[in-house]
Amino acid sequence: METYDENDIRYQQAKRQVEGLRGFYGHLFSYIAVNTMIVVYNIKQLEHGESYFQFKHFFTATFWGIGLVAHAIITFLPNISFVKNWEEKKIRKLMEKEKN
Repeated sequence: METYDENDIRYQQAKRQVEGLRGFYGHLFSYIAVNTMIVVYNIKQLEHGESYFQFKHFFTATFWGIGLVAHAIITFLPNISFVKNWEEKKIRKLMEKEKN
């Protein structure tokens, strides 16, 4: 097994990317688990003949889903993310400040 220098910038970037992936997958798992429990609860609470397809039953999944999509964009498309550009600019600025 090859060892890597933890001070290497490529290692740091890869480590940050893996941490981001782990965070996203944890978020996705939570979304699926919690919304599954909500669906089961809502189905058990339905009155006889009542339709499940009402907005109130999809409220949590919809708005949490919007947040999950935003998290996925930041995780899987970092090059188009304004966050990545801001990070790079901030790193450069701090490195210049350290030089002076």
